[in-house]
Amino acid sequence: MAFIPHTDDDTREMLAAIGADSIDDLFDEIPKDLIIESLDGVPEALSEMHVARLMRERSRADSGKLCFIGAGAYEHHIPSAVWELTTRGEFYSAYTPYQAEASQGTLQTIYEYQTMITALTALDVSNASLYDGASGLAEAALMAVRTNRKAKSTDVLLAPGVNPVYRRVADAIAGNQGLNFDYLPVDRSSGTVDFAALDDDATPVAVVIQQPGFLGTLEDVDRLTDWAHERGAMVVAVVNPTSLAVLKAPGHWGGEGADIACGEGQPLGVPLSSGGPYFGFMTTKQKFVRQMPGRIVGRTTDLDGKSGFTLTLQAREQHIRRTKATSNICTNQGLMVTAATIYMSLLGFEGLRRVALASAANTAKLVDVLTAIDGIERAFPAPGFHEALLVLDRPVPPVLEALAREDIQGGFDVSTVLPEWGNGLLVSATETKTDQDIARYAESLSRIMAV
Repeated sequence: MAFIPHTDDDTREMLAAIGADSIDDLFDEIPKDLIIESLDGVPEALSEMHVARLMRERSRADSGKLCFIGAGAYEHHIPSAVWELTTRGEFYSAYTPYQAEASQGTLQTIYEYQTMITALTALDVSNASLYDGASGLAEAALMAVRTNRKAKSTDVLLAPGVNPVYRRVADAIAGNQGLNFDYLPVDRSSGTVDFAALDDDATPVAVVIQQPGFLGTLEDVDRLTDWAHERGAMVVAVVNPTSLAVLKAPGHWGGEGADIACGEGQPLGVPLSSGGPYFGFMTTKQKFVRQMPGRIVGRTTDLDGKSGFTLTLQAREQHIRRTKATSNICTNQGLMVTAATIYMSLLGFEGLRRVALASAANTAKLVDVLTAIDGIERAFPAPGFHEALLVLDRPVPPVLEALAREDIQGGFDVSTVLPEWGNGLLVSATETKTDQDIARYAESLSRIMAV
C-alpha cells in the first residue's frame, strides 16, 4: 500500500481543485538541473518480510567482531539501564515538549542534560541537541557569523585536527550561505597547527579547534584560542565529551575561553548502530544565547514555590521560518539526549573520568604493540587521547580486509578522507577492550604484515 493511499481519481480531483495539471507542477520552483531521474546505488524497495530478514542477517554479521575503529564514533560500554529506560513508551514516543503543562518529565530530563553538558564544557548554556556533530559544527559557524557582527569576513579557519567529514558537511550546509571554510597550516611532524606559518594579518569571523583532533592529536588550545581572539574571531571548539573528563574544558581555553563548543554526543550512551541516529551538542556563553539554535529548557518556580520547566527564549513559531530561524530541532535527537542523560547520571563525573582514562590507557597499549610490528610506525610522537594515526609500509585497504576475515575491524583508512597522509591507519581502543583483545589484534596484524 502506498504511504498516502490516494486513488488516481482522488489525485485528479485535487489537482483540478487547485488548477494544476500534474503533481510535478507543485514543485516547479525546483531548478530543472537539480532534478534527477534515479538514485544510483539505491536498491529496489523490499517487502517488510525481506527487510526483517536483511536486518537479522546484518545483525549476525555485526556480532562477535572486535572493533578498533574510531574516527568520530566510538564503542563504549552502555549500562543496560540506559536503553531499558530510554525505550519505555513515555520516552520512546514522546514528541517535542511544546506544552509544558503536559511535558514536565521530558522537560526536566532535557534540563538535567543541559546542566551536565555545560558542566563538561565549562560554558554557560546548552541547547537540547542537534542532528549530529557535523551539522553541529555548521550551525556553530552560522551562529558565529550572526553573533560576531563586527567581523567583515566570512572566512572560517579550521585547525588541522578538524574532522574532514565535518568540514564537508559544514561546506554543504553553510557554504551556500556565503561562508568559506579553509584549514590553518599544519606542522607535518606533529599534525597540529604550524604557528610559525600563521597569517598574522588574517581576520576570520571564526576559528574552529577540534580537541582531540581527528588524527588523535592534541592542539595547544590556549595559544590558538588567544591568537583567534586577538584577531576579533569567535572560537568554536569541537570536542569529544568523554575526553572532557580528563582534558581542559573549552570554557577554560586561553584567556577568555572558547565562545561556542559543539561535538558528537554518540559516546554518551548511544550505540554505534551502523552510523546512527546520533546527536550533536552545543554550548555557549550566556551573552550569545539568543543566537543559539535548538531547544533550550529553563527552570522556574510556580506560585506555590514548586519547580517547573519550560521551553524558553525561543517562540515555537520561529522554527518554521526557514532561513530566518535559528532553530534546528528533531524529536529523534531528543530520544538520544534522553539516553545520554541517563548514561551521564549513572556514571557521574568520576565514572566518566574512569572511562576516559581506561580508553587512553588501552590505546597506548595498542599503539605500543602494533608499532613493534615491522612495517608499522606511529605518525606523531606526542601523546593523544584514545586515538592514534599509524603509518603502514603498504596500502591500508588489503590489510583491513584481511583483518575483517578474522573478525577484527582494524581501524579507519585515512586515505579515504585525507590522502595526503599516505598509508595512514587510524586506530582507537576504548574501555571495552581487554589485554587479550589487544593481543589478538597484534597477533593477527603481525601475521598479515609478514606476508
